[in-house]
Amino acid sequence: MRFSKKLLLGSVVATAALVLAACAPQTGTGSDTGGTSGDEASGPAEIIAGVITSETGPLAGYGKQYLDAFKAGLDYATDGTDEVDGTKIIIEYRDDAGDPDTAVTAAKELIGDGVNILLGSASSGVALAMAEQAAQNQVLFISGPAAADAITGVNEYTFRSGRQSAQDVATAGSFLDDINGKNIAVFAQNNAFGQGNVAAVEAILGAEGATVTPVLVAEDVTEFTPFAQQVLSAQPDLVFVAWAGATSGAMWQAMSQQGVLDNVPVVTGLGDAATFGAYGEASEQINFLNHYFPGAPYNEVNAAMVDAIEAAGGTPDLFSPDGFNAAIMLVQAVKEGQGDVDAMIAALEGFEFEGPKGTNTVRAEDHALLQDMYQARLIADGDSFVAELIDTADAAGVAP
Repeated sequence: MRFSKKLLLGSVVATAALVLAACAPQTGTGSDTGGTSGDEASGPAEIIAGVITSETGPLAGYGKQYLDAFKAGLDYATDGTDEVDGTKIIIEYRDDAGDPDTAVTAAKELIGDGVNILLGSASSGVALAMAEQAAQNQVLFISGPAAADAITGVNEYTFRSGRQSAQDVATAGSFLDDINGKNIAVFAQNNAFGQGNVAAVEAILGAEGATVTPVLVAEDVTEFTPFAQQVLSAQPDLVFVAWAGATSGAMWQAMSQQGVLDNVPVVTGLGDAATFGAYGEASEQINFLNHYFPGAPYNEVNAAMVDAIEAAGGTPDLFSPDGFNAAIMLVQAVKEGQGDVDAMIAALEGFEFEGPKGTNTVRAEDHALLQDMYQARLIADGDSFVAELIDTADAAGVAP
């Protein structure tokens, strides 16, 4: 199903209103995506795909989670051959360092070399720049952990292998009772991710009668006391925190020291394991929505991913499913599309497959990835904290 101009316009408008991470996988038609077949190869001898994500820079940790899982997923989806139906899949890796200009330069170089499949992006700013390049050059782009809702439906060439901010906000809403007339403060970084979360809370919770008060912080800020005081001055009934990156610990320390956690209910996304200790004793005061932690889902694909990452010396974490899903989607695109961009788009639209979080569906009309989300809490484990599952939010219930 290709985007019509009318459908694309409607999708962009909707996105603007909601802008805020063993068994072979199954395709939407029931065909096999894993391994090589016994039939004579009908596709090209090889296809080169480019993976552009953060190997260095502020989101390098997220990039590593994605890359470790992507490599495990490619091995899983091809039965260890890196081939599908006789076509060898070759991966060229590039570091974007979290910078859109760097990513665009790498994309242009790869496209100039004939690559027409691009994947990656931990940064929303990078992903949006990559999506623009995908449309301009008519190449397939499968975005990863980047969460900004503007990526969904931005053009017919762009898909996503992870969750988006609207799914986070909908999961946060699953913690709440009646919010009509309540004041919700959104505490976030002043970037595409943070601005997207503000817009999503306004669209989703504002539509239920809440007043939304944004408190946005520049990405280079390291002293958060004035901003925590600004949150308290707004006298909110609930604080929704959307944060990513290395400054998380300092931010939460300021929120705790200034009494935000003592005076206002706070809900936020549970980040990667490296951030678990950042909340300290305040952990039990925070309600956590969650995209993924290894103990949340229980299925064979998750077990296979966890085992493969650990066997390679890595650690499964928050954005591991995004990399693993990307590899499954790449194999599906190559298998069914054989390198033709239009055919690969058609192969992914409506694609349903089993990923680490269970059943995922690529929504045909805007390429959102429908998936389960989680409610979680942190519990003390000696001198550290571990995540514990409270409940699973069904994919349909948190669909953007």
